Amino acid sequence: MSTQTEVPAPQPKKTRRRTLYRGDPGMWSWVLHRITGATIFFFLFVHVLDTALVRVSPQAYNEVIETYKTPIVGLMEIGLVAAVLFHALNGIRVILIDFWAKGPRYQRQMLAVIAGLFLVIFIAAVGVIGMHMVERFL
Repeated sequence: MSTQTEVPAPQPKKTRRRTLYRGDPGMWSWVLHRITGATIFFFLFVHVLDTALVRVSPQAYNEVIETYKTPIVGLMEIGLVAAVLFHALNGIRVILIDFWAKGPRYQRQMLAVIAGLFLVIFIAAVGVIGMHMVERFL
């Protein structure tokens, strides 16, 4: 008489759910590039609409423009400058990665250069915009 012993079926390993985003600086740059692109698109859409309003009713156009002359919109302008600046600089980096043979090898270094350029230019831009905001609102 033979005895059979049941061997339990192997249990699948519990794996952690993986996401597409791993926290790499290049990945965050990719995400921020998409967000800034959508933000710039939204701004351009609103800008075209409110500029087109001048043909419909110049008085309504003037009223809309007056609503833009607030400190909150001034802060939003600083955000827009940041979005356009990052999107432009990162776009140059993406072009270099895609079309320069050594681009993928130097992508991290280029990201560091882009971050440095962004900070220098953005700080200067905030200084200029800040002076205009102080003149306008104080």
